[in-house]
Amino acid sequence: MSNIIIGTAGHIDHGKTALIHALNGFEGDTTNEEKQRGITIDLSFSNMSKGQQNIAFIDVPGHEKLVKYMIAGAFGFDYVMLVISAAEGIKPQTVEHIEIINLLGLKEIIVVLTKKDLVTIEELELKKEEILEFLGNFDFEIKFISEVSIYDENSINKLKNQLFSINNSTKEEENFFRFYVDRVFSPKGIGTVVTGTVLGKKCDLDEKVFICQNQKETKIKNIQVHNQNALEANISSRAALNLQGVNISQINKGDLITKKGHIRGFDGIDISFKCLKGKKLNHNQTYTLFVGAKKVEVKVLLFDCITNLEEGFATLKANENLYTIFGEKIILRNANETICGGKILNPVIDPMKKNQKRKLLEALDKKDFGSAYEELLEAHKKGLGIISSTQRFALSHDEAINFAKNLQNVFVDEKELIIYPFSTKDFIKDFIKDIYTKNHYALLSNASINLRLKWASSAFIQLALDELEIENFLIRDVSLYKNANIKEDFAKDLEIIVLQRLKDEDITPTAPYNIYDDLDLDRKLGDDILKSLTSKKQVIRLQHNLFIHFESLNKIVKTMREIIKNDGFISISNFKERFDLSRKYLITYLDYLDNYSDIKKVEDKRLFV
Repeated sequence: MSNIIIGTAGHIDHGKTALIHALNGFEGDTTNEEKQRGITIDLSFSNMSKGQQNIAFIDVPGHEKLVKYMIAGAFGFDYVMLVISAAEGIKPQTVEHIEIINLLGLKEIIVVLTKKDLVTIEELELKKEEILEFLGNFDFEIKFISEVSIYDENSINKLKNQLFSINNSTKEEENFFRFYVDRVFSPKGIGTVVTGTVLGKKCDLDEKVFICQNQKETKIKNIQVHNQNALEANISSRAALNLQGVNISQINKGDLITKKGHIRGFDGIDISFKCLKGKKLNHNQTYTLFVGAKKVEVKVLLFDCITNLEEGFATLKANENLYTIFGEKIILRNANETICGGKILNPVIDPMKKNQKRKLLEALDKKDFGSAYEELLEAHKKGLGIISSTQRFALSHDEAINFAKNLQNVFVDEKELIIYPFSTKDFIKDFIKDIYTKNHYALLSNASINLRLKWASSAFIQLALDELEIENFLIRDVSLYKNANIKEDFAKDLEIIVLQRLKDEDITPTAPYNIYDDLDLDRKLGDDILKSLTSKKQVIRLQHNLFIHFESLNKIVKTMREIIKNDGFISISNFKERFDLSRKYLITYLDYLDNYSDIKKVEDKRLFV
């Protein structure tokens, strides 16, 4: 079934809710307050179907103090149905709604003149001309203009047919599912249910999803699309999702549900903005940010300006993490006044120099992702994750990889999805050279270098190692690399070096991995050396990560026996009086005494039998 979402816009009392009721019989104003005041206070949702076509309506309030609800619904619109009373024409909230939908980048609109029964044919034609002339100031694509009266069934049926003639959703499929929550409720015996508009990609029954704001993964237990159970909800579907294991207190209106691992949260975002005519955005002032169904207070930090601007770049700082993607449209308001609209350019805040940030924002504003990558790689010399491109540039992984491949002087690790500037390869080579220059007997593998340079992928390290081998600096021996200037086989010498290291450390030997790192040995090679020394009884293994020279162990055991002989027992307390060792060593040596048949343990003491 094809789905489109049509949102209403227009001044209060111009008949938006009555028009929806005439089209599909849905009573939008359902709360007592709405009925008493005769106005729509919050968003209402309904639909009508014809064959395989489905139209969902989001009816928004027209009152000036309730514009915030209008903005919260507008992000999900495919088309806007601009409702204007033929008797009154364009009014203040009509203008503000038009300005808001223009700021949000909604271009396809339907104009409906209501209450045509209250004016003459001449007055109706005059109002149409006035409206079209006003709309000519904006870059809208008007699908059609229709005149109706809720008391004229033919005009309503004509409008229905016109609505069913328009194209499917104009939203483009993205790389992952997104869903802004606009309502949360908990029907008895059902659990937590959230409603919203499906963005990005469809979602499926039993699919795992992720609530960004509370970092909780959950599963979709049930899906309803327009009050009917469904196996999936497609883009531009109004859907209700029943979430598994989520308490109603754990999720709020405006929260974003998506797929785990695609979006990270930051307390700031970078935007481009343009103010409404006669308005300016002030530096270091707090405004209300609307993005998706989310509403949050933010501080505006203008770029290269400490006063105010009509348009430009800005950073928005919040007291909570914002979960956004490149290209999302935003609105900034001050109290009940709409100030400007904008576009998210940089949803991932990186530590960057000011001139780098300017170049990045300029590139992103033009969707010049090649230049944007170059600027980001200057700030991320130790690698830029391609997976972040879904959030940074709203690109799929394949698109991001293709962009990366076309960049100059970079290494693209397609397996690990990381891009590195080639200049960083020289850093890795210098790092390796420094090790082998200081320690001619170093024997390291790709994996052991990766333990020291955790940010470098195995493929990138291998590129550096291959070049060092070509340059005759290193020689490869299976998976290990040795200094090319050392010709003799020094495997046996390494056993002597490790054994001497343990002998020097005496009764406080360090963990094997520390020894390997200090001697620049590959960990597997180090383990093999210790196994060899242990099998020869030159080294004794006391614990998983504690090895001791046999002479040192014999010495400490002899001393412990003397303590028992003198004190009648040995315990942690009198052992520590003689040796200022850590508890780890004290307990290990006491436990080792239990291996002797002439020693018995009584509570926390060791005695002779």
